[in-house]
Amino acid sequence: MSLAAVAGLAVVLLASHAALAQGRPGAPATCSRDLFQNEAGLRRQQTRLGSVATADLATQCKTWREHVGFLQQARAVFATCQSGREREQNVALMDSELAEYRVLLADRCARR
Repeated sequence: MSLAAVAGLAVVLLASHAALAQGRPGAPATCSRDLFQNEAGLRRQQTRLGSVATADLATQCKTWREHVGFLQQARAVFATCQSGREREQNVALMDSELAEYRVLLADRCARR
């Protein structure tokens, strides 16, 4: 995982933590829990991605694919449960991360 990606995830963690206290008017009742789970999941993903940095390509590809799935779910939570600037920043960050990992998968894992 790049330093920029780690820094980006740190921003998401901080923003999602702030959102736990505020919430979004009209958001589903599960949003507080969902944002908390997003924060925990982002931390787990950072650890997982770091742990495969020197692994074989097949292991990396599998982990990256799973990470894309996680990012899609995390994005949906941010889009549903946050509002204003936090929502804009977090959704944009998830979109950027998704694009980067999709390119990585296409370039390095297309045949796996």
